[in-house]
Amino acid sequence: MPGLLRGVARTAVVAGTATAVSNRVSRRQASRWAEQDQAQYAEQYAEPQPAPVQPAPATASSIDQLKELAELKQQGILTDEEFAAQKAKILGS
Repeated sequence: MPGLLRGVARTAVVAGTATAVSNRVSRRQASRWAEQDQAQYAEQYAEPQPAPVQPAPATASSIDQLKELAELKQQGILTDEEFAAQKAKILGS
């Protein structure tokens, strides 16, 4: 009978150890999954980042535009009235 008790005791220890290890692995995996879920939740429901502000396209200066108009007028492409109208648009008056 002592051999039988020893065998049963050994089986109980092995089974208990296996259960403890299995439970520990399960808790560790659950913890990792919870961390991953939390990270995904944070990414999904995070405040959206504002879109970067695009700089305004560079425009020719008023002086350059007036010089071009003057050249067009000298070449006879623009009349005096057209030149005056475009000059008013450029100068904002």
